[in-house]
Amino acid sequence: MKFSTNYIIFPPNKALERAIADSIGMLSKEAAAAAMPDTKIAVADNFRYARGNYEQHRFSARIYESLCEALEASLTDTTDTGALAAKIIRAREPLVWAETQNNLGNILAALGQQRRDATLFERAILCFGKALEEFSQESSPPEWAATQYNLGTANQALGRLLDATKPLKIAVDAYTNALLVWTRERSPEDWMYAMHQLGATLHTFGKLLKGNRQFQKSVVAYKNALAALDADNYPLELTATHSNRAAALHHLGESEENPDRLKEAINSYEKALTVSMEQQLPIHVAVICRVNKATAQNVLAQLTNDAVLAEEIADEFEVIMECFPHALQPLCLKHCQEQLKMAQSQLQVINR
Repeated sequence: MKFSTNYIIFPPNKALERAIADSIGMLSKEAAAAAMPDTKIAVADNFRYARGNYEQHRFSARIYESLCEALEASLTDTTDTGALAAKIIRAREPLVWAETQNNLGNILAALGQQRRDATLFERAILCFGKALEEFSQESSPPEWAATQYNLGTANQALGRLLDATKPLKIAVDAYTNALLVWTRERSPEDWMYAMHQLGATLHTFGKLLKGNRQFQKSVVAYKNALAALDADNYPLELTATHSNRAAALHHLGESEENPDRLKEAINSYEKALTVSMEQQLPIHVAVICRVNKATAQNVLAQLTNDAVLAEEIADEFEVIMECFPHALQPLCLKHCQEQLKMAQSQLQVINR
């Protein structure tokens, strides 16, 4: 079946930000200065939190390429050091070498997302594999779990890019491994992020397999993540988890042709919208939640032949397009236009 479009909200990638912060000292002062984002001019970023797992805003993405070069130079055996990086010898400093592989992998993956380049993701995955040759669950559990998480996130992004199930299966296994170390009691934040990303991977996996079982697992993973979240400390993560859980329920409801699942999705989208508004997140986050909610309601109206709901949804999409054109990405605007036509057509059919 063809699932309706809904939009995922991605939480911050703290592993990527740490990789940049840890590596920026390898660059010259001039190159490092380019890492700072330009804050002199206020520009609305309507793509923030919607571009993917490797989006971050603490540093400028302009330095990804130079950081990759510096990190790779530090790991080579040649005498030419390049940049300002000192050589990191695996035999002498195995854990430092492994952590450098982790940093390189995260930045390569960010560059891969920016360029939509599967080869860069594959290179990142190789880096995480090398790091796991030194980090083990027994001897360095925190580092091993963090690397497993990185491996999962890169494979998740690659699977989404290629619409391929194999990387998604690897991602599920990697997040599951990370959760062997990161427990809710000992590492609540890490546990929450891993649960969230596991939910996102299973949702994508379910869409490719058209499998209700994967959707159901996704809903459970997101529900687990919600247990470690609150609006004051994690407003974006709470909004994203409610909204992304709703997206999985939304597609599960379509797959099962189950109105109750769709109503549960609509309720979860509403919770996401409430948090985003109360916590004053960027307006486009609230608009994403609103578009998702109206889309699920449109599916419900078609499934139940509800003329009143169809009319409400047609009005809602008109309001969204009229009041928030600045907060809609071009493809999202096209989606809203298509949903409006669908609701209007459904209304005409019902009223005949």
